[in-house]
Amino acid sequence: MDVQFKITKEFIEEIQEFVATGNRESIVQSIADLHEADVAEILDVISMDEAKFIFRLLDDEMASDVLVELDEDVRLEFLEALSAKEIAEQMDNMDSDDAADIMAEMSEEKQEAVIQQIEDPQQAIDIASLMQYEEDTAGAIMGTELICVNENWTTDQCIEEMRIQAEDVQYIYTVYVVDNDKRLTGMLSLKSLLFAKKGTLVKDIYIENVRYVNSDESTEEVASMMKKYDFVALPVLNPDNILIGRITIDDVVDIIQEEAEKDYQMASGISENVESSDSVLALTRARLPWLIVGLVGGVLGAEVIGLFEKQLGDFPQMAMFIPLIAAMAGNVGVQSSAIVVQGIASNNIDLSGIAGKLFKEFRVALLNGIVCSLLILGFVFAVKKDLTLGLTVSISLMAVIIFAGIFGTLIPLLLHKRKIDPALATGPFITTTNDVIGLFLYLYIGYLFYF
Repeated sequence: MDVQFKITKEFIEEIQEFVATGNRESIVQSIADLHEADVAEILDVISMDEAKFIFRLLDDEMASDVLVELDEDVRLEFLEALSAKEIAEQMDNMDSDDAADIMAEMSEEKQEAVIQQIEDPQQAIDIASLMQYEEDTAGAIMGTELICVNENWTTDQCIEEMRIQAEDVQYIYTVYVVDNDKRLTGMLSLKSLLFAKKGTLVKDIYIENVRYVNSDESTEEVASMMKKYDFVALPVLNPDNILIGRITIDDVVDIIQEEAEKDYQMASGISENVESSDSVLALTRARLPWLIVGLVGGVLGAEVIGLFEKQLGDFPQMAMFIPLIAAMAGNVGVQSSAIVVQGIASNNIDLSGIAGKLFKEFRVALLNGIVCSLLILGFVFAVKKDLTLGLTVSISLMAVIIFAGIFGTLIPLLLHKRKIDPALATGPFITTTNDVIGLFLYLYIGYLFYF
């Protein structure tokens, strides 16, 4: 398998030429040594008819792996185009968690048809059971394929049983130990197994106190635990503490990537998970809500300026620094909220001491405000030769930076406490609010100085 292969435009065009001429042999030879992710990338960029032509040339195992790796939108088209029997054939070769994820993308009618066509009864049962778990829980992302031994087995019996179980497990990270009721009691080191004397019981050499997650725990908790302890696999227990599956690192990487993409989009003012390939309507629906928020904020900002229209008419030099105040308010708020959101995401923030965090942010904002205020005071006095204007702008800037810093810290903490995604606070909400309040502080302080 060529892990260094890079897909080029020339290679894609060559594959398309083979498809156009029906040259099956050349297609098979061209992709024979490619990783399934590379084959999926090829199918993502060519037409659906071409992709289906190539897909049907793949062997069963490769076809199943490629289906998992396909871009979600392309896979949906595949699932619509393939018959229930064809999909079921792929499900038989997939890990149960991947199969359940793909099944969830289909209509209920097609799900039932596919389940009935799956040849392996146990695989069908496993997929159906995984689909019962709520989305974003450990049970929904776990796989049922694992290596499990009984604590009362001898090492010889253990090795024989492991050979049988390993047929259904692609990667063996851990050997779990259970009692007669299938309750997790520990894990078995392969080194201990290899060096154990003949006839030794598993319960005499296994490791106790294994970390695990319950099936109803959130995927964020799972990802946090695996990241903290550098796990490559984590056992999953049901409410009766019975071992029912495991979560592997590849599943968690997908979750972390999805969360990062969602937070980035939310921070950018996109309310739905969309991609550039989505329809115009979908992209508009995702972006329009926050644009309206920004529009409302702009109107409020204009109203604030309107309140001080007379003062600006008498002292028009103040209008020069309106963009500066608004920009600094938005930037400081986004900086503060981004740090807090990042800390919440990585579980590095203790939410019990909000007052302490606000006081710390106040000190940071105060120090930043002093530096920026002195700089702007020097600039205004040097360029405009107007000490009153310089004091107005510098004091306003100090007040705006302090407010924006505290506000940007407080809002994500409160959102998280109310179980609302704090990433909302890093986007247009913070920027727009700080713009409006920053303008009001600047113009009101100017009013106090000049009137």
